[in-house]
Amino acid sequence: MTIKQALSQASEILAANHIEDSPLESGLLLRHTLKIDRVQLYLGLDGELSSDQSREFWRLVERRLKREPTAYLTGHREFFGLDFYVDSSVLIPRPESELLVEKALEMAQNHPRASIAEIGTGSGAIAISLATKLPQARIYATDISDSALKVASFNCLKHGVENRVCLLEGDLLDPVSEPVDLIVANLPYVKESDLARMDMESFEPRLALNGGEDGLDKIQRLCRQIAGKLRPRGCLLLEIGQGQGEAVSDFLGGLFPSAGLELAPDLSRIDRVVKLTIEP
Repeated sequence: MTIKQALSQASEILAANHIEDSPLESGLLLRHTLKIDRVQLYLGLDGELSSDQSREFWRLVERRLKREPTAYLTGHREFFGLDFYVDSSVLIPRPESELLVEKALEMAQNHPRASIAEIGTGSGAIAISLATKLPQARIYATDISDSALKVASFNCLKHGVENRVCLLEGDLLDPVSEPVDLIVANLPYVKESDLARMDMESFEPRLALNGGEDGLDKIQRLCRQIAGKLRPRGCLLLEIGQGQGEAVSDFLGGLFPSAGLELAPDLSRIDRVVKLTIEP
């Protein structure tokens, strides 16, 4: 079977099973099987797959049909223009979370030596993206999961920031021993009721998704911790789920009546990031 034939057949099978972007997905799986890039794949469409290559490729296709995410199958996910290793111990980085990085970089424009704490780092994608753009910043990245921190450590080494991102194990802000200029967090915000309705074959860690009864349990816990962890004029950036902007803003406003509050929409015009600035 040629590469072209394998791509075509896999794309048709994936599409018939309601896998979106089936040509892209089949290409990613075949590139991973052959260990080649996109250009090499399409320059070699007439090449023949070996029996081992064919067997491995169709094994991956079968796993994808069971809804295992392609990022876990290939061990790769792009975020903010960087390639990250991911496995089933961490949430797969989402494009909408890039807004957190953009807002953090805006805040740090006039503070290149800012100290930053990213809470619930998972794969380390957000902390590492910030470290590559802010070489003078001091960055802490916390997670309650030891297995997630191992993935983050690998990615820090991969991107050469292991000496500038300090990985800390613990719950939310507990491991951060000193006040910082900026706290960035993408915490679980899925309601338990919605989580129960999700596909039972979901491969992502529930710990990284479950936001409690109203989806705000961990977000509210973090908000209660920040008073002693943010410096004067410090800033909190929180990613939130659809429809949570008003509730989170009201909660923060109750805790910090004199603080500045803003909501930032994502590209779909959904309020995605809450920004709180502590007044001196």
